[in-house]
Amino acid sequence: MTAEERIAEIIDSGRECEPGELEPIFDALEPVEADAMLGQWHGGGFETSSRTAAMLVKLGWYGKRFNSAEDVEPLLCSAEDGSIYSYEKLGKARLREIAFRGKASAAMVYDTQPIIDCFRRIDDDRVLGLMDVKGAPADYFFHLTRD
Repeated sequence: MTAEERIAEIIDSGRECEPGELEPIFDALEPVEADAMLGQWHGGGFETSSRTAAMLVKLGWYGKRFNSAEDVEPLLCSAEDGSIYSYEKLGKARLREIAFRGKASAAMVYDTQPIIDCFRRIDDDRVLGLMDVKGAPADYFFHLTRD
């Protein structure tokens, strides 16, 4: 089974998993070009016990919107009425291609936070993301599906 098949199976099952399970899958996936990230994406996580996961649930995290390389809305949230809005208290971000864990791939760099989200390609409409928060004890893995 390929890394793409393994991560697709995990996403489709909705099961929780440990970061240690996702690291080798992330490393095996191919890079994604920054231009391929443009558009709006719906997100999901793989665990619920971390501080990051709890914060995203509290905010009603929906996903991310990449308007251009210089204009990224990193936290789209879902309101009670179902509408989607950009949570701007953590600022905006920029889309870059950076070398991370041995491969140059698309990454989202926050303007005001010590956070970089790095992406690897699952297929044309899905990516695996790794949120690298400087000073945090562990990375947070998530997935995005193109709207």
